[in-house]
Amino acid sequence: MNPESILSLQAPPGAEVLSEACALFSPGSELALVAKLRKRYDATLVTAAVTQASLRHRAAAKFGPADAARMYFTPDGLEQATRTTVGVHRAQRLASALPGASVVDLGCGIGGDLIAMARAGLLVTGVERDEATAEAARANLTTLGLPGTVITGEVEATDLTPYDAVFADPARRSEGRRLFDPNAYSPPWSFVTALLEGTACVKLAPGIPHEAVPEGVEAEWVSDAGEVKEAALWSGRLSSGVPRRATLLGLSSGVVTVTEAPEAEVGPVGRYIYEPDGAVIRAGLVTAVAEAVGGHLLDPRIAYVTGDTYAPTPLASTYEVLGEVPYKEKALRAWIRAEGIGTLEIKKRGIDVDPAQLRRKLTPKGPASATLIITRIGRDAVAYTCHRLP
Repeated sequence: MNPESILSLQAPPGAEVLSEACALFSPGSELALVAKLRKRYDATLVTAAVTQASLRHRAAAKFGPADAARMYFTPDGLEQATRTTVGVHRAQRLASALPGASVVDLGCGIGGDLIAMARAGLLVTGVERDEATAEAARANLTTLGLPGTVITGEVEATDLTPYDAVFADPARRSEGRRLFDPNAYSPPWSFVTALLEGTACVKLAPGIPHEAVPEGVEAEWVSDAGEVKEAALWSGRLSSGVPRRATLLGLSSGVVTVTEAPEAEVGPVGRYIYEPDGAVIRAGLVTAVAEAVGGHLLDPRIAYVTGDTYAPTPLASTYEVLGEVPYKEKALRAWIRAEGIGTLEIKKRGIDVDPAQLRRKLTPKGPASATLIITRIGRDAVAYTCHRLP
């Protein structure tokens, strides 16, 4: 997509072509749809409209069907955009700390976070260097009836003095590959740490090491429906004063957050094993699960909690321990045959094994289902046969 194609789809006749393309689109229909529409419309408009219809279809999972059906996207912009549930959580936290504040979004992409912040009552300005992506962000604010400004320009050259707070989402991909070194981000890590000396929120990959977080900055790891989505660093007036936080979204019980890691004992496996949510693990708050379930750690270096009490918690998945088998392929295969297991879930921590590859080797066949938890206690590898509980 380019700026001209996005502009062309917002006014006649492009808007009509886009409307028809979206109404007729289904996955895999692109070539046939292009051929059909080109009989009546300009080829360039048709290509742009069908591309946009495809992007809107993909965007429904991230933005919801209602918003996605009206928004404009670029392929990279959609790929890099924040999921709505996470963006709304972040925007609400910003608005709670600084009601009605002016916020500049550095590297705003197609405007997903601008939308969430504007809906939370914040005064938003986006900065985006890619012209097509910036045009999509402008179109999205307009089509959703939200106030805000989008500037096409370089993030590093932006004057931040007019704004109460800064939000930034550094690019973490290069040539289609993920970047794991913060120093390779764009803008670079030095720019990010300078932002965090003021009032700012910076979205990062969840793998950011604890030691990389500047002193006095709160780090929040966020998961949505059990999937870890990001780490957010909060500074200045946006920090709550705790060093680390895990926030769990997408739960029937609502938003769950934990900030403290009490002391926990280490002991033998009990009747139940609890696997903490990924955000809890990333935040280093595993012992909060031990406190919640009245249990203890299997090993001080491994993120499994165990105990004899069934205490369902939104902080962790629960497994009932059925037995222990030697961590040897022959013994595991014998157990699978004896129990008639055909559906096998394999969980592992502290062990260098590929669960998918191990499952193929074990060739489970049968009507039963089970979970195999493979971990390490001290120097010993252990395997527990389990049943996943609600």
